[in-house]
This record gives sequence, C-alpha cells and structure tokens, in this order.
Amino acid sequence: MNTLSIDALTAYWSTTFLAANVTIALNIFGALLLGMLVGYERSYHGRAAGMRTYGLVAMASTALTVVVGYPEFWFGGHTGVAITSQPTQVIQGIVTGVGFLGAGIIMKDGFTISGLTSAASIWASSAIGVLVGLGFYAASITLGLLSAICMMWGPKLENLLPSRQAVAVHIRYKAGYKPTIDFLRSWIHTLGFNFAEGSLSVAKQGNHIEWRFVVIDIHNMRTPSIQHIADELEQLEGIEEYQLSHARN
Repeated sequence: MNTLSIDALTAYWSTTFLAANVTIALNIFGALLLGMLVGYERSYHGRAAGMRTYGLVAMASTALTVVVGYPEFWFGGHTGVAITSQPTQVIQGIVTGVGFLGAGIIMKDGFTISGLTSAASIWASSAIGVLVGLGFYAASITLGLLSAICMMWGPKLENLLPSRQAVAVHIRYKAGYKPTIDFLRSWIHTLGFNFAEGSLSVAKQGNHIEWRFVVIDIHNMRTPSIQHIADELEQLEGIEEYQLSHARN
C-alpha cells in the first residue's frame, strides 16, 4: 500500500484509530490528575518538585507506556512499512537520552533547586515526539495541550490552594558566639515558621560558626515574607551576617 495515498492517510483518522487515541488521551488525562495530586502533597510540604513537575512526569510516563499496548495501530496499521529497528528499543533510547538532557538543566544552589519543571517538560516533549512518530496524532495533540496548560495554569492553581512555603536561612555568628538549637527553634516559631528537622548544617570558619537550615511556614501563607525574617534577624545579638532565599523554585 502506498503510504501517501488517500486511503493510507485517512486510516489515521478511522473510527477504530480514533477510539485508540481517545483511550490514550483519557489515560494521559488521568495520569495528569494523579501526578498533580502527588505533586500538591510535595508542594504543600515545601519540596522543590511541585504539581507541574509531577503532572508532566506522570503524563509522559503514561504516554510512553500506553502506546506499547497498541502495536496494531503503529504507523497507521500499515504492516507493509519496513521497520529497521524495534520501536520499543527506540523509545527506550529516547527516554534514556532525554533523561540525561533533563538532568543537565537542573541546578542546585544551597537549598534552592531550579530547572525541575523544565526537565519534566523536556521529557514530556519527548513523549509527544514518540506519539507523533507512531502516528497517534490526536493523542499527541492532547498531551501537548495538557502539557502547555499544566505549565501555564499550574502555578495559578497552586497559588489558589493552601501551601506551606519554605525559606532557606544562612547565618554567620560573631566570633566566639555559641548559638543554641532550642533558642533558634522557639524564635522561629514566634515568627510563624517551623524549623525543618534534618535541614540544619553547621560549619566553622575560624572563630565563626555558620548555620544553614530551612524554615517552613505554619500558617499556609502563599508567600512567606523574607523581609520580615530579615528584620527580626537584625534584632538578634550575636549575628554578624545572614542570607535568606526561597528554598525552592
């Protein structure tokens, strides 16, 4: 069969083919909802990966998995098309290669991590390419639209929902001053934050002690006031220098 004939091209939009695309699209949409649900739990607890990241990864994973279940529809069902390699092996290679690409754009600076959503979106883009390459055009359009919607409207949805934001704190104490963890924990609580257990790291430079830790808002404020923490730090004795930043990006 001539793959450029009208009959061959219309096969991509036949009833059975569209039914397969609808099934794949529904799986992708369900994966988005489940991924965003898990992402919201992480976002609520001040983690770097939020609803967008988890939603994109879940959609891409589902898209790459579900197409394997429809080999009879690959390439429009044209069995006469010569296949020089196994499509599943090609998909595996794409996932591996894009995984390395995504890892390259993830940056970590102290407690702040950036690039997670970009890495997930690149992986989702690879899934869109795989769907298009296999001829699942309607499903690929669905994945593309849902990815764009997730990227554009995900942050707005997160802002509408209660969340607990995190702030990274770096304090350099004056020479000879010895801070205590009990005072730090109680002082942070008076500001409306909880001390993130396990985040404290201690270093000593000469006679100076440096503390790095994360505090998490306990009042579900959407944007914790770094300036408020800075003003309070100015009033504490023994502090020589400090640095504040959002713990996730």
